[in-house]
Amino acid sequence: MTDPNHAFASWFLLASCAFFLVVYAVPLVLFPLRWARWFRWELPAGRADVTVYFARCTGLLALAILAVVVPAIRDPAGHRMVFDLIAWACGLMTLLHVWGAIRRTQPWPEHVEIVMYAAVCGAALWLRAALG
Repeated sequence: MTDPNHAFASWFLLASCAFFLVVYAVPLVLFPLRWARWFRWELPAGRADVTVYFARCTGLLALAILAVVVPAIRDPAGHRMVFDLIAWACGLMTLLHVWGAIRRTQPWPEHVEIVMYAAVCGAALWLRAALG
């Protein structure tokens, strides 16, 4: 399942996919309001249709990204662009979360995600460079 010639890159992709699938993508698609409560978000009073809609859209976008990443697990060197995708997605998520922290509009678990997204972005950039 992994590429022995690029084991670290393969395992990075595998672990990242598993983590984001379980913690973000599937919960956002299946039970977005419960996910929001886990992450300490204040839920809107009354109807939350647009909240659920946008959360599910985000979850489906995450699933689409993961679907592109999965084939790269076996051959990271042949799918270098995947590392660019991960770096862009995580870099932009880092900026979004920093902005939320500055504005004080997000709960504390989102502040922790700043470090996670920045680390994944950095790892993706480093692995992309290492693959050539």
